[in-house]
Amino acid sequence: MKTVSATLSKSLAVLLLGCCALASAQAQSSKIAWLSTERIYNESKLAKLAGEKLAEEFSKREKAVQELASRLKSSSEKLEKELPSLGEAERGKRQREYFELDKEFQRRQREFREDLNQRTNEERAAISDKATKIIKQLAQVEGFDIVLQDAVWASPRIDITDKVLAALDKDK
Repeated sequence: MKTVSATLSKSLAVLLLGCCALASAQAQSSKIAWLSTERIYNESKLAKLAGEKLAEEFSKREKAVQELASRLKSSSEKLEKELPSLGEAERGKRQREYFELDKEFQRRQREFREDLNQRTNEERAAISDKATKIIKQLAQVEGFDIVLQDAVWASPRIDITDKVLAALDKDK
């Protein structure tokens, strides 16, 4: 029984080695491409238009948050100056007002960031959808077996980011 088991294990090991060698030979003949999604999100005309659109869309709210921050800062400075000379009741009242203003500022700032992040993600998703269609077309035309994104490092020889950017900007 031991001999059959040992022979089976050896056969299985030889079979696995053969499969690995075949897979390695197959991978060597594969055509691979790479692209930088960060460059797509930052350098494409679509991304720049989306950035301008978001800046315009959120400019009023950003200004309001900045004004509230300025009010909070001046309120803090005023409270700090006057705190030693205030009576106990007035001190408590002014501190509560300051903390309420601070809570309001924190809430508005958080909502602003959340809304801006959500809209940025929506715009990036639209860019990603268009880029994905272009990448698939490019992969079919040029015969890529796989297209990778956001690698730690990739050879400029397989980088198709410029081609995708050009197609995105032309397709805009």
